[in-house]
Amino acid sequence: MNKYRTHNCSELNEKNIGIKIKLSGWIHRKRDHGNLLFIDIRDHFGITQCVIEYKDKNFKVLEKLRPESVILVEGKVIKRSKETENKDLKTGLIEIKIENIKVLSEANELPLPVFGEQDYPEETRLKYRFIDLRRNEMHKNIELRSKILSFLRTKMTENNFLEFQTPILTASSPEGARDFLVPSRVHPGKFYALPQAPQQFKQMIMISGFDRYFQVAPCFRDEDGRADRSPGEHYQLDMEMSFVEQEDVLKTVEPIFFDLFKKFGKSKKINQIPFPRIKYKDALNKYGTDKPDLRNPIELVDVTEIFKSKEVGLKIFKEIISKGGIVKAIPVSNTHTKPRSFFDGLNNWAISEGANGLAYITFEKDGTKIVSKGPIAKFFSEQALLKLVKLCKINEKDSIFFVCNKEKEAINFSGIARQKIAEDLKIIDSNSFKFCWITDFPMYEYDEKEKKIDFSHNPFSMPQIEMKDFEKTDPLNILAYQYDLVCNGYELSSGAIRNHIPDYLFKVFSKVGYTEKMVKQNFSGMIKALSYGAPPHGGMAPGIDRIVMLLANQKNIREVTLFPLNQNAEDLLMEAPSEANQKQLKELHIKTIKKI
Repeated sequence: MNKYRTHNCSELNEKNIGIKIKLSGWIHRKRDHGNLLFIDIRDHFGITQCVIEYKDKNFKVLEKLRPESVILVEGKVIKRSKETENKDLKTGLIEIKIENIKVLSEANELPLPVFGEQDYPEETRLKYRFIDLRRNEMHKNIELRSKILSFLRTKMTENNFLEFQTPILTASSPEGARDFLVPSRVHPGKFYALPQAPQQFKQMIMISGFDRYFQVAPCFRDEDGRADRSPGEHYQLDMEMSFVEQEDVLKTVEPIFFDLFKKFGKSKKINQIPFPRIKYKDALNKYGTDKPDLRNPIELVDVTEIFKSKEVGLKIFKEIISKGGIVKAIPVSNTHTKPRSFFDGLNNWAISEGANGLAYITFEKDGTKIVSKGPIAKFFSEQALLKLVKLCKINEKDSIFFVCNKEKEAINFSGIARQKIAEDLKIIDSNSFKFCWITDFPMYEYDEKEKKIDFSHNPFSMPQIEMKDFEKTDPLNILAYQYDLVCNGYELSSGAIRNHIPDYLFKVFSKVGYTEKMVKQNFSGMIKALSYGAPPHGGMAPGIDRIVMLLANQKNIREVTLFPLNQNAEDLLMEAPSEANQKQLKELHIKTIKKI
């Protein structure tokens, strides 16, 4: 028999009344009723109430123990009185009459409480993460993460994927985010890099003749953190498939995600497979982002041509349009009951976001006619207003907001405003998960800062044109077989069909200034592997942290990460990063430079 417990703190019920048991766990909370002391004892599985009378020899010991001390309780299972039953607990109909206790570990004064789920500063929570993780919500989040990983592994195996582990110490890559470098002791002056992703290795696995691969891969990127991205490291479900086209990958992944979110999504609705395929260009035009939240019913409309016409006399918009700008309309239904303060509030919000404001027109019925109101309504002829109503598909109960700027800025801000308006109006369906695929990404983009063409996504992707037509095509018109899986406004995964032809890779890289020699030098392993017979292949890598964040209904990725770094990429618990001592630096042939 286990010397610490006969049962866990979630197992006992009315069937166990009368038996003697042992429980071990943390003191969750105490309630002193004078002649009786009630103690909730907690372990990973749940909570059991224990009771001891004041005349018992153990009463004073228990009375002095702080919450979160670890104890072993021996006693008899008895039925609770009707007035003390707690039907929210599995053990809520019974309690333990304490006969003996043993203190296994005393707790100091707590820096943050476990009982009560109070909101504490993140710095305290991360510094004492081992206590923070005892809190019910955090404990459940991490448990959910484990169950999700187990489910995904099972699903991948069922779909004939083999699990492999790729190297952690590898070569630095010039593409993507900033690398974490690891100095080599045996090769002075040289460095390994921690992998930003197993991209090249997983492609080589396909080249090695394996048909389907996956792993739950740690990835390391020296980039700033944000709510949906951890600084330093994250985990992804890395996968790759041979002899596939884009649609093969999408059709393989969709059922896995549908089943995953159905199992762990707490009965929220999920859109049926196949998930919508939305072209990148269409996503920007309709939603102002390549990560659209489809729970939001608002769709943007380009109304530049109406504003160009003589039927609209809004000079400030016309000036911007004359310099290449565009006008995006945000049609919003059922705003007729909203007060003027709602519209003014959105205008003030837009100014606070760095925009010039958020122009708008409201519509209402006057007899048989639809009439317009608002600060800019007077600049429109009746014909222009009718065109707006028709193009934006609105009626007399609706409004239109307008964003006018350079194309990129107008698209971006109209997407942000679309989401803000929907949130304020509470028209986002919070009881659903809506997936979509964003496809047909441009292979290249123009970097305004560097004044040159650069890759817009993954440089190892296959262009959507034949190699023979590549040189005679404008690079900015070339699309790639690249795709993102998006859910509720979050990008869960990027993926692509890979360029498996070395000569074509050289051409693709040449457009951003790489010579063939430079490509061979920077990607020597990949080019070498592709040169010995490579199958057409493709894959993707869904982010585990974001998946769990969505399913746990959390807004910050640190709420679903066991031991995360803070926003400044610091581990407050282990006090990392830390300075290396002189012996370590000497072994690595490194000198440090003090920051001035």
